Amino acid sequence: MKKILLLIVLLLTGCAGLPPGVTPVEGFQLERYLGKWYEIARLDHSFERGLSSVSAEYSLRPDGGVQVVNRGYAAGDGRWKEAEGRAYFVNRSDQGFLKVSFFGPFYGSYVIMELDRKNYGWALVCGPDRSYLWILARSGTLEEETRNRLIAKAAALGFETDRLIFVRHNQK
Repeated sequence: MKKILLLIVLLLTGCAGLPPGVTPVEGFQLERYLGKWYEIARLDHSFERGLSSVSAEYSLRPDGGVQVVNRGYAAGDGRWKEAEGRAYFVNRSDQGFLKVSFFGPFYGSYVIMELDRKNYGWALVCGPDRSYLWILARSGTLEEETRNRLIAKAAALGFETDRLIFVRHNQK
């Protein structure tokens, strides 16, 4: 677990900006975003490599920030791995642009680029540059049409969507 946190810190140190051309969603409502989300797809990074059944749980912190708990199953180790962090809005609370930290004062961007405004059922999220991309949903599956639309949007924004890893959710 310490190895995961160290890698996250090294990758996200000082990275709380926006990739060029990426715009966070406006009219964001944190209370609707809270709860559990499942990774549908992601670009590969060492801190998630080999993990399946990956989820993120968001809840309010007493200081007004967001408690973040990321969890995934490492089949090679036969165990769950978990990382806890905190997130805060960068500009305004109605904009889907947060900074997240899993260790000390080091923050990385969490940019919600596309969001199911009606049900908050899916989201397209990136980090500080185009090497970080996640498609999230409230369940371990997402309609193919929606998934393809989100992939097309990310591709149009310059993300290498042909490198996406589609996450299996076979552990409970």
